[in-house]
Amino acid sequence: MSAPHPFDVQTRLKTSRGEFTVFSLPKLAKAGVGQIDHLPFSIRVLLEACLRKYDNFVVNETHIRDLANWNAAAPKQVEIPFLPGRVVLQDFTGVPAVVDLAALRSAMVRMGGNPKKINPLVPCDLVIDHSVQVDYFGTADALSKNIDLEFERNLERYKFLRWGQKAFNNFRVVPPATGIVHQVNLEYLADVVLTRDGTAFPDSLVGTDSHTTMINGLGVVGWGVGGIEAEAVMLGQPIYMLLP
Repeated sequence: MSAPHPFDVQTRLKTSRGEFTVFSLPKLAKAGVGQIDHLPFSIRVLLEACLRKYDNFVVNETHIRDLANWNAAAPKQVEIPFLPGRVVLQDFTGVPAVVDLAALRSAMVRMGGNPKKINPLVPCDLVIDHSVQVDYFGTADALSKNIDLEFERNLERYKFLRWGQKAFNNFRVVPPATGIVHQVNLEYLADVVLTRDGTAFPDSLVGTDSHTTMINGLGVVGWGVGGIEAEAVMLGQPIYMLLP
């Protein structure tokens, strides 16, 4: 059972796509918590996520107040939880994560449980782009020849990822020859505003690519992480960072 929320910040927002619950930062400001108008957008996104995910366990009132009272001139040396809305993987770092999920399903079977209960709790997109090699160039059919070779070399991995997309909820695979992961994230995957269970909130993500932070150009908070951190987020856990 979730803990009572310490701040009355929920409100309803009518849009062309329907009515959604939002966690209002202006309402938090009216309650006298922090100077929200002075916060940079990135801090506001982190603050909204903590308001929305408050449970007095992973996220507590202190986290909210530390973010709401953020001061660039004198930042506190305290940790805060980052609870992103989604995860972006690429095929080098993402395949081990999917293998781990498959291993969890195998363990569930051995324990007599239902393996279909093992799924990412946060939506995940895996973009296949790091396996490409250029063997042919300078001809009209170079692209198609390179794609054919890529599938031949990586057939087993691609079959496994295709199985993963069908087997797991909250998991999509962007096929080869679609584009580079950070480009695909910018042009196709980012929604800027996410909606889930009747709640609308700012898009945010962690990604296992060094260019993940390019998504910040769209006003989407993106943070580059390693495979273990990405798996933790996939399983509904926060990642912790010092207050920026």
